[in-house]
Amino acid sequence: MRIIAALMLAASLAVAAPSLAATRVDLELVLAVDVSDSMTSDEQALQRRGYINALSHADVTHAIQSGARGSIALTYVEWAAPGRNRVVVPWTLVDGPVSAAAFARRLEGRPDVRLEGTSISSALSFSARFFRSNGFLGDRLVIDISGDGPNNMGLPVAGVRDRIAARGITINGLPIVLHRSDFRMLNIEAYYRDCVVGGPGAFVIGVDGAEALEEAIRRKLALEIAGKGLPWSYASTSVLPQGDCLIGERMGGRAR
Repeated sequence: MRIIAALMLAASLAVAAPSLAATRVDLELVLAVDVSDSMTSDEQALQRRGYINALSHADVTHAIQSGARGSIALTYVEWAAPGRNRVVVPWTLVDGPVSAAAFARRLEGRPDVRLEGTSISSALSFSARFFRSNGFLGDRLVIDISGDGPNNMGLPVAGVRDRIAARGITINGLPIVLHRSDFRMLNIEAYYRDCVVGGPGAFVIGVDGAEALEEAIRRKLALEIAGKGLPWSYASTSVLPQGDCLIGERMGGRAR
């Protein structure tokens, strides 16, 4: 019996070891960036450049260093259709201007890619799983998702959002309109508010025009790193017709 008990204790310690060794940070943040083919190559390059420049900005690095632990864990992923999610920069400890600039250089050195389809639900599910066993233990978990259109592939997004938010993970949104598209009749900012974002302190910052993109990215990063959010609750209002979170599927002919 003593041998069995010793083996069980050793097994429990082996399972617990990774969490004990995890690096404590103020925030674990997934930057989930839309690279679907509804965006042109120039627009995708502009979007990535916005994140690169934001990471080098004093507002963002000050927010990182102002936290109780003075550090965050950061990763950058790109998404499109279901199964078309890729890690561009893996989980990295960022604790000031030097490490933030190093992250930005890694991001800048990766090739651009354009993929088909728009599955926000798949991107959120991928990002939520990505928190597991990443070597960090954050006081807050946040998915920061950008996009220029509604979910039109994969699972319905609202249900996925609700399940992730129930785990205490915050989903913030950066809905962007850089050109006229098939979804020009849709208020994409309202869609993100109703159907995409959720969790503690969730907020949306919309972008209407390429000239506003970089400033919006910088402001959003500084706010979510500082944990300030915006004075608005994702569940407080419904501005879509009947709260239609399947509008992307309907417009794409996939919903009945």
